[in-house]
Amino acid sequence: MATTPTLTEEPGRRPESPENARPKKKDRTHWLYIMVIVAVVAGAAVGLIFPELGKALKPLGTGFVALIKMIIAPVIFCTIVLGIGSIAKAATVGKVGGLALLYFITMSTFALAIGLVVGNMINPGSGLQLEPYDTAAGGEENATVKFLLELIPGDIPVLPTLVLALLVGFALQSMGKSGEPVLNAVRHLQAVVFRIMMMIMWAAPIGAFGAIAAVVGATGWAAIGSMAILMGAFYVTCALFIVVVLGGLLKLVTGLNIFSLLRYLAREYLLIFSTSSSESALPRLIAKMEHAGVSQPVVGITVPTGYSFNLDGTAIYLTMASLFVSTAMGMPMNLGEQIGLLIFMIIASKGAAGVTGAGLATLAAGLQAHRPELLEGMGVIVGIDKFMSEARALTNFTGNAVATLLIGTWTKELDHEQARAVMAGERPFDELSLHPESH
Repeated sequence: MATTPTLTEEPGRRPESPENARPKKKDRTHWLYIMVIVAVVAGAAVGLIFPELGKALKPLGTGFVALIKMIIAPVIFCTIVLGIGSIAKAATVGKVGGLALLYFITMSTFALAIGLVVGNMINPGSGLQLEPYDTAAGGEENATVKFLLELIPGDIPVLPTLVLALLVGFALQSMGKSGEPVLNAVRHLQAVVFRIMMMIMWAAPIGAFGAIAAVVGATGWAAIGSMAILMGAFYVTCALFIVVVLGGLLKLVTGLNIFSLLRYLAREYLLIFSTSSSESALPRLIAKMEHAGVSQPVVGITVPTGYSFNLDGTAIYLTMASLFVSTAMGMPMNLGEQIGLLIFMIIASKGAAGVTGAGLATLAAGLQAHRPELLEGMGVIVGIDKFMSEARALTNFTGNAVATLLIGTWTKELDHEQARAVMAGERPFDELSLHPESH
């Protein structure tokens, strides 16, 4: 979300400084990704070969989850307050902003519902019987471990934080320009919170190692099988969502083929796959959508807003991961709790973009708001979260590309002849147009 205000104010520009800063960000994320993979493999090996040692490592995962819990409330507060400000800003841009917001909310809700349906069908995590640290750990080191875990500040209740954030957001919205200084202060606070989040995420390999070692040590190959089922089901669900749901909408509204669009955006997909973040391809998406025939104002409003409010892949992940944790803990959610989770995620998922780990914080917020006891099972998700991040990012990115073409069509701001020629490869994109000196 940190890039959204700049892009909204200057929709056709791709600032030079973010372009220059991106390689450094890419390298950091790349190393974190590798470290998590190594930690997961090592944790699984320790759990299989030395089960008792694996179970004794559980406090590492518990401590990492406690760090995530610590940051939930600040993340939710900042993102919701600023999100309401973004909604107000987008809604003032006439038909384009209103259509975009309506579409984003509808599709995010639909994606969340799909995650719940698929999660209930495959029933991931069954048979794992994860236990909280207090009942699962051995006795000798409990006093020391308890002391270390108590050094981590306690979590703040999520639902009161959400209500407060909504009230503050709407109050600032009603204040107009006089509320801008407070919004800017919240924006600076969000930068600090997300910096803390990134610091916490660098401890993810340690947390993942302990959590995976503990669950594999306790359940053996069953844990590896359950995690593989969840990851496979998530990838298949995202692929079907792109081809069937997004592809069907694209064909019905614009007449364009989803596979032609995927081919047109191939370079962006490669960039996203290497960074596990759709944010890295945001400037390229803006340029390519303009080249595909969508007018600059529509692209300038739809793409930045979509990066905060149109997170289809993240929505599917949030509900499937929640069901996985609840089933693995032996505490499945009933229908009422699932509907409550769905409603909460519709609001909270709007803050799950922009920073590595924000999705985990949003998932933890949903679990804490509905079933706090389920947070103890999140350590396993930390281990496999990185394996699912590519599918999340690719689905989010494709959803925003399709949304831009749909809204361009509905507002009569899409040059269909140009779009068909571009998708057919007759008018290739000029890579030199992305260089700052070309503006």
